[in-house]
Amino acid sequence: MKQSGIWFFALHMLLLIYAAGSVCSKLASGYPFGSAAFVTLYGGSILSLGIYALGWQQIIKRLPLTTAYANKAVTVVWGMVFGVGLFREQIRLQQIAGAAVIMIGVILFSTANAEEPG
Repeated sequence: MKQSGIWFFALHMLLLIYAAGSVCSKLASGYPFGSAAFVTLYGGSILSLGIYALGWQQIIKRLPLTTAYANKAVTVVWGMVFGVGLFREQIRLQQIAGAAVIMIGVILFSTANAEEPG
């Protein structure tokens, strides 16, 4: 696997961690403020943001900034996956279509960027 492929994979794992932080925040909102569960879940949210911030700095050192930012849109898809899997939310056809447009855009941008010389 090429070095950039490893960093691209790392970017997507980092975006998964970023999306998981939002899950922790939503779960924390279901508990009384200051309770052990609230503090633990909210702490998990802050921890995921810290990991994301440190990891993001490493990613943008190694991948083009435009590529990294374009791929951040994948968190919308992760949000839908977590919403359905953990919170039993309903996904409408419009949301699926929107996620598909986002994914197509990310794929097109990433492949076009990969073909540029340099």
